[in-house]
Amino acid sequence: MSLLLAIETCLKLTNLPPSRFGRESVKDPRLVHDLRLGRQPGAAIERRVRAYIARAVDAVPDSERKVQALRRLSGILAFRTMADRAHHSQQGVA
Repeated sequence: MSLLLAIETCLKLTNLPPSRFGRESVKDPRLVHDLRLGRQPGAAIERRVRAYIARAVDAVPDSERKVQALRRLSGILAFRTMADRAHHSQQGVA
């Protein structure tokens, strides 16, 4: 699942404005806007955004809406990016 799709799903679930999401996740209020225009985030930004999404979804009270969002997000929350894998393999982490 693409990072932008995961962000859009998180925005719908949490009702956060895009600028607040960017500011809280990576201190960049233009993050979502720039991603929508084609910006490609680096591995560190992507890791921070994925971690923020996981925390934000956990904070949402359980509901059918949350269950549906978790189904969509399941791939991104469980999947480590290729950059993560490369980083961990260089560090000797499984």
